[in-house]
Amino acid sequence: MANGRGRGDRGEPNFDVPEGRHPGSSRLDLRLSRDDRAGGAGRRDKPDMKPSPRRTPAIKKGRRRRSFLGRIVYAGVVLGLWGVIGLAGLIAYHASRLPPIDQLKVPKRPPNIAILASDGSLLANRGETGGRVVSIKELPPTLPRAFVAIEDRRFYSHLGVDPVGIARAMAQNVTRRGVSQGGSTLTQQLAKNLFLTPERSASRKIQEAILALWLEHTYTKDEILELYLNRVYFGAGAYGVEAAAQRYFGKPAKAVTLAEAAMLGGLVQAPSRLAPNRNLPAAQARAAQVLAAMEELGFAKPADVKLALANPARPARSGGGGSANYVADLVIDVLDDYVPKFESDIVVQTTVDTGLQGAAEKALVDELTLKGARYNVAQGALVSMKPDGAIRALIGGRDYALSQFNRATTAKRQPGSAFKPFVYLAAVERGLSPDSVRDDSPVSIKGWSPENYSRDYRGPVSLREALALSLNTVAVRLGQEVGPKAVVQTAQRLGIASPLQANGSIALGTSEVTPLELVGAYAAFANGGTGVIPYVVSSVKSAEGKMLYKRPEGGLGRVIEPNAVSMMNAMMHETFVSGTARKSEIPGWDLAGKTGTSQDFRDAWFIGYSATLVTGVWLGNDDGEPTKKVSGGNLPGEVWKTYMTTALKGQSPTMLPGAGRWRQRGPAEAPAVTGSTPGGLIGALLGEQPPAPAKVAAANQRARGPSQDDRNFLEKLFGVGE
Repeated sequence: MANGRGRGDRGEPNFDVPEGRHPGSSRLDLRLSRDDRAGGAGRRDKPDMKPSPRRTPAIKKGRRRRSFLGRIVYAGVVLGLWGVIGLAGLIAYHASRLPPIDQLKVPKRPPNIAILASDGSLLANRGETGGRVVSIKELPPTLPRAFVAIEDRRFYSHLGVDPVGIARAMAQNVTRRGVSQGGSTLTQQLAKNLFLTPERSASRKIQEAILALWLEHTYTKDEILELYLNRVYFGAGAYGVEAAAQRYFGKPAKAVTLAEAAMLGGLVQAPSRLAPNRNLPAAQARAAQVLAAMEELGFAKPADVKLALANPARPARSGGGGSANYVADLVIDVLDDYVPKFESDIVVQTTVDTGLQGAAEKALVDELTLKGARYNVAQGALVSMKPDGAIRALIGGRDYALSQFNRATTAKRQPGSAFKPFVYLAAVERGLSPDSVRDDSPVSIKGWSPENYSRDYRGPVSLREALALSLNTVAVRLGQEVGPKAVVQTAQRLGIASPLQANGSIALGTSEVTPLELVGAYAAFANGGTGVIPYVVSSVKSAEGKMLYKRPEGGLGRVIEPNAVSMMNAMMHETFVSGTARKSEIPGWDLAGKTGTSQDFRDAWFIGYSATLVTGVWLGNDDGEPTKKVSGGNLPGEVWKTYMTTALKGQSPTMLPGAGRWRQRGPAEAPAVTGSTPGGLIGALLGEQPPAPAKVAAANQRARGPSQDDRNFLEKLFGVGE
């Protein structure tokens, strides 16, 4: 140990021993020379700095290459890990903005209201979707396959998100230098429709993928496809294949052909641009692509595809102006009275007859098309119901597509002389009869002097004749005789619900009413005196068939005594025989009714009925502009006759209730007219004088009805009557 070495001949450093004095110093030199310092001038010349002769350039180059590749791999792994971590964090962030998975539920589809005609055929759908929910089992196999073929051909093999589809779409988009294909699966599209907004963003796409995976985990493929087919939007307010099939082809989804299925499958890509009723060539071209995809995947036979291509689908022609929608609107207006709340699809059975609805629409539209411009009349309405109040046809306007305003149920217009039956009913209920006589002469009430349509006066006439010829002076006298309040009460008792002004002019129909309530009031004459409430809904059921509402039997009870009904039907029958409605007579049928024209020809009415059907027609302009002399007996009467001829075809003619008792009597039975002042005190206040003997004789003759000369004069004056 004294010589500085221990076991193993280990040398210990000694910094105090001069160079060369210490054994082994040649192997250890810890002093720094000038060249050892950074930037030393002689650094490059030192022998120690030369490369070791054992290292060759080839080995050094190989190691550098391996080192570079290793660094690339290492960097790739690190970046990949960070990418995975970042993606996981991004997914976690967007997932956190969704409801918890265990609380996630498919939102309920807004309920659809299927509105059916009396025979069970579909009139219209109402609700946010436009059609009912359909099961995939009730659809033809080609319909769901069309969507799979064109939208997601790997639908049955992916897990909600399709990497292969995404790659294929990216390749197509790069090749075509634009966005020609999307990578979303049907499941992703469903997720977007169910849970997300339509915005396009990376955030929404991530959430869409998360929700798609959840859907695939929760539902079977067929359940997902069924949800999709019932939720996807097809344009024109149609959500789901049922709504789309009805909207574009006028048939249920279960009845669509292969060509129609292909068109529906292609439509979802761009509903507005590819709607067949707006761009048929584009819709058919897209359908051809769907058919090619179906054939390629084996979803359709080549022969069937060839046939479909040769006969491409076309949209169904709309039935006129779509008047059934007026019925549907009425149903929705009253539905809350029957079923206040429902959360699933319901089916509403109505009283409407599709054949009569079509006949009514055609009669009204054809008349306006043919004569509307000449007579300056643009709009009309028609209501037809059974005597018990069941609506069989309802037209709210000329064209629903152009105007959804329902003139049959909502528009209040002056009924004119069509209101006079309530005046006459009030009179006969106070002791008068069809053969009672009143004087047709000028009348003045506090400065108001109404005139007849013909501007002349006939002297003493029977009530039968006065109503048939629609004499204004007689109606006003009767109104004053019984009192305006009595007239109002009579009309209200029969079902007029609109406010009525109890004044002298009420006898001439100056208070406004709707066509629906006026026709409903006339129904009491047709059924023998029972008041009715017009109705269109007969029952409401759930989609599963559970009865939610059924209309009970019965009405308002008797509102007219049988004898009064008999007299009124006899007088209004005379309107068809010798009065203003004679051009509307239908041979073989016992008919009654009344025409009506408001001041300045603004409104023209015809309300007529048989024992089985009551129908009213109104024509006019929405802005109240006067027509060119459209009166109740011409255009409205023509519409009424055209429709009723079709509606009554095949039925056995039936006599009106009690009409035979008060039909026109012979000369010997005509009651004599006394010289007493008509109307008592009311007549005196009106300035009436007892009729002269000559007028009495004329009245006894006219009690049997107008003479042939009178009829010829009326024909010449009115054309077809007021």
